[in-house]
Amino acid sequence: MEKQKLGVNVVMKVGDRVRVKDSVIVYHHPEHKGQGFDLKGEEGEVAGIATEWQGRPVSANLPILVKFSKKFKAHLRETELEII
Repeated sequence: MEKQKLGVNVVMKVGDRVRVKDSVIVYHHPEHKGQGFDLKGEEGEVAGIATEWQGRPVSANLPILVKFSKKFKAHLRETELEII
C-alpha cells in the first residue's frame, strides 16, 4: 500500500527496520567527525518522515529520518534504503 504525498511515494513508516543499500557518504557521524563515513550496509530504524513542517506540507529532498544509534541519525532518500 503506497501513500502519495507531494509527489513522494512513501512506502516506509515510522518504526520500520531499514538497511542502507547504496553508498552514502556522511560527515556528521559521531565516531568519524570530519571524515567521510559510508553508510552502505548500516541498519537502523525509521524515526520520522518529513512531509510537513509546522502544519504545512513540505517536499523534503531527504525525507526519511533514520536512527542508527543513540547518538546518530541521518536523513536519506527512500531509494537509498531497503526494508528488512
